[in-house]
This record gives sequence, C-alpha cells and structure tokens, in this order.
Amino acid sequence: MGEINKYQTYIEDILSQYAQYTPAYGDIEMQTVIDRERNHYQLMTVGWNKYHRIRGCVIHVDIKNNKIWIQHDGTKHGIANEFVEKGVPKDDIVLAFHPPYKRQYTGFAVD
Repeated sequence: MGEINKYQTYIEDILSQYAQYTPAYGDIEMQTVIDRERNHYQLMTVGWNKYHRIRGCVIHVDIKNNKIWIQHDGTKHGIANEFVEKGVPKDDIVLAFHPPYKRQYTGFAVD
C-alpha cells in the first residue's frame, strides 16, 4: 500500500473515531465529509441546540504533496500525535493552522 493510501486510511479512521462522539446538548449530528479523489477530509457538526443552529468544522485535513495537512483541529488533545502513533513521520505532517513562519518551531513539517 502506498503512503497516500495509508494516509487516506489513517485520516478516515481518525475521523470515524471522533464521529462517534456526540455533544451532550442539542440535537446535533456528526458528519464525515470524505473526498478521496481530491484528498479533502472533514468532520462537521450539524443540528440544533434549542433555537440555535449549530454547524461547524471540528476537523479538516488534506493530503497535499504526499503530506498530511491539518487545516483545522478542534479536538481537545490534537490529532497530529495520533498520526505519529500510527507511524506517520512528523516530517509528513503539516500543522497548517499555524502561520508558515511559525511552523518551523512546531516539530512538524513546514510545508
């Protein structure tokens, strides 16, 4: 299995794990959005909390240039280390939610 295929599987596994958690309030659904062809992956919240609409992105990950780009990570513990635990080298993970000039200090890939 090539690196891209492995990374796709890892991302989908992590999204599936987080999709099992549902908020303790409101009528909120967790939705995974997967575009394997273009390598875009998201976990979204959709629903209502009383009279308030809830909709937002919990996790957004892309695969670009054979690396995992974490565009948004709304989890408590952070998913980057989950990828490392699965065997992804830190050099293949970009914390894209940090500005490019700060990425050199993260311990992960710059781009």
